[in-house]
Amino acid sequence: MKLPRCLTIAGSDSGGGAGIQADLKTFAALGVYGMSALTAITAQNTLGVQGVYELPADFVGLQIDSVVSDIGVDAVKTGMLANADIIAVVAAKVREHALPNLVVDPVMVARSGDPLLRADAREALIGLLLPLAVVVTPNLHEARVLTGMELTTLEDMERAAAAIHRMGPRYVVVKGGHLTAGESIDVLYDGEHVVHLSSPRVETKNTHGTGCTFASAIAAGLAKGLEVAEAVRQAKEYITLALRYSLDLGRGHGPTHHFAAFYTQ
Repeated sequence: MKLPRCLTIAGSDSGGGAGIQADLKTFAALGVYGMSALTAITAQNTLGVQGVYELPADFVGLQIDSVVSDIGVDAVKTGMLANADIIAVVAAKVREHALPNLVVDPVMVARSGDPLLRADAREALIGLLLPLAVVVTPNLHEARVLTGMELTTLEDMERAAAAIHRMGPRYVVVKGGHLTAGESIDVLYDGEHVVHLSSPRVETKNTHGTGCTFASAIAAGLAKGLEVAEAVRQAKEYITLALRYSLDLGRGHGPTHHFAAFYTQ
């Protein structure tokens, strides 16, 4: 039996809750073989980020070449890409190797609303990477930055999804976060149809790495051959369970529980 293979191209989180650490845990929990190409090394914990060291763009490309030329890839997830040069190299490698099932988590804005990408990097993400994506998964902050829209209703989310879809990705998932009371609703759009994906809201402060985990779960589903809508639906179920059993670690926002299904049976 062939083991599905997923590559994450993202930054490292020394606290283990987000970034490639979250991605690799998600891949393992969902039965796919995980590989990584690091874009940056961070010093961070549940309280915040204390430092970032960005890796050279050509070395990011070399990591991708190494994985693809030997092990192979069934799906790719991108997270923190740090700068325009790295984004350009990643987009070039996706095209060069015809990498399948690209899921882009556009890590552009922190939970606080602070920008995480400079203007030139945002332009590179929109112009070079989004047109290659099968799925892009912006949260509300990121959807606002991508579209310039204010998002206060589900209808606003639908309009934003359509606007982002015009940037080139095949599917857009706008994550609702805390937009609606009592439930978490995401909007999935494929250029024609809008689907609302709803789950009961999990009240917890331990949400570190939620976006990384959700996008990685989608990539895992695609690697296993699921259609996009089903991969997104299963990813929604996975992240909801991970939040329900989130881990109260550290003095800030703790991580989700990537292996909750194995610990709570």
